[in-house]
Amino acid sequence: MPHSPTSNGGAPWRATVLTLFPEMFPGPLTVSNAGQALEAAIWSLRTVSIRNFGLGKHRAVDDAPAGGGAGMVMRADVLAAAIDHACSEELDAPLIYLSPRGEQFNQVLAAELAAGSGVLLLAGRFEGVDERIIAGRALREVSIGDYVLSGGELAAMVLIDACVRLLPGVVGTLASLDQESFEAGLLEYPQYTKPREWEGRTIPEILLSGDHAKIAEWRRAEALRLTAQRRPDLLNPPRSGEKS
Repeated sequence: MPHSPTSNGGAPWRATVLTLFPEMFPGPLTVSNAGQALEAAIWSLRTVSIRNFGLGKHRAVDDAPAGGGAGMVMRADVLAAAIDHACSEELDAPLIYLSPRGEQFNQVLAAELAAGSGVLLLAGRFEGVDERIIAGRALREVSIGDYVLSGGELAAMVLIDACVRLLPGVVGTLASLDQESFEAGLLEYPQYTKPREWEGRTIPEILLSGDHAKIAEWRRAEALRLTAQRRPDLLNPPRSGEKS
């Protein structure tokens, strides 16, 4: 898929995270390509502490679930105050709640978000958030996988990193992005480098032939083989109206 400059007139791509643990950020986002891009102001990061909008002397942000049950649920009124505060500075950023029941985060969605001005991410905790905040603030639920984390902060970092590396100037060449897994709906073909032989295993001769057309054919065939073997769902996606 094409990687085009962001549509925000050259301003940094902005990531805002609403969290009970702002001290977790920027964390791993300070290293490698994402960290260098952050220093270069290609993108920016802001955290909003949900606790600042808590109620009473103890800044309460949660309460027992209606109807009974284990754990605690984050309050809609507290989250609304935090979201409204964040939105006053990020008027055009999509609102995303990191949730295991959300739509699957993938490369297509990463490219969609990277092409915009930024994201506003809600990192939940405990048993989740009051359902009314999702409807009341039109939150888009997104999941990074079929498992449950202690909170949405790590999921937010995954989403941010996947988007940031697609921004112009972050990764060395656009060609390296276009040939990655999922970019053409396939897993990436096998990669090799020096030495030519290692522990009795050699680089496939076709890659040393200098025939770029045949190399491209081999890579395409290998990508198809690996995808069929490991992710056949990518080759036969559900049709419109079918469940995945």
